[in-house]
Amino acid sequence: MYNLLKGKRGIIFGALDESSIAWKTAERVHEEGGVFVLTNAAAARRLGNIDALALKTGSQIIDADATSVADLENLVDQAIEILGGKIDFVLHSIGMSVNVRKGNHYTNQNYDFTEKGWNVSAVSFHKVMQVLYKKDAMNEWGSIVALSYMAAQRVFPDYNDMADNKAFLESVARSFGYFFGRDKKVRVNTISQSPTPTRAGQGVKGFDGFISFADKMAPLGNASALDCANYTVSMFSDLTRMVTLQNLLHDGGFSNVGVSQQVMEMFE
Repeated sequence: MYNLLKGKRGIIFGALDESSIAWKTAERVHEEGGVFVLTNAAAARRLGNIDALALKTGSQIIDADATSVADLENLVDQAIEILGGKIDFVLHSIGMSVNVRKGNHYTNQNYDFTEKGWNVSAVSFHKVMQVLYKKDAMNEWGSIVALSYMAAQRVFPDYNDMADNKAFLESVARSFGYFFGRDKKVRVNTISQSPTPTRAGQGVKGFDGFISFADKMAPLGNASALDCANYTVSMFSDLTRMVTLQNLLHDGGFSNVGVSQQVMEMFE
């Protein structure tokens, strides 16, 4: 234990169950001395076991719909009061596609579903930062991280409209990150993680086959949820205080491999 985050306060969005990256991050932040509040929509909270995480980490849970500015304003106000000061770190680990859930192909979307997923997965990130920015709720050299995926840049056919959501998310990080850095000295980055067997990831068609393919392509193999949590902790720490506006690839090298020997052997 290095206590990289000793004395730092934060908000973690999206912890649902033990498989989620937000859950693993909360555990690691706690181990490194950070304190935080946990938040999720009330409906999502009922699907998971976040109360156990709160008990384990000595944290409080504040229900908030990340698409509601009023809920987010209440969340930030309560977090500052509970934690005893301004915020040092925020993790946005939220993603949802109704089209994926309903089995709608990318070429046959229900646009009401598209808009809902876009709002939850991407616009919510802008709303979170806008509330933090307007309330001057972040300490200088604070760090805001959102989780992304490489489908924002490359075609993964069954990732569906979530690919568009992640592209928008990354753009928001750069655009809002510029103003947050210039005006508040706050860092904003996204982490583009390997395919990870979370509840959300496993909802994508063909996920099991793809996670195996990615593992064979990446020279280091797939990064786990715990690996991502460790990387996120480093991004929250003062060790990375000059890193901002970046989409950080955390995928065992997958993104720079054209084809691996293991994959070629499957076709020979």
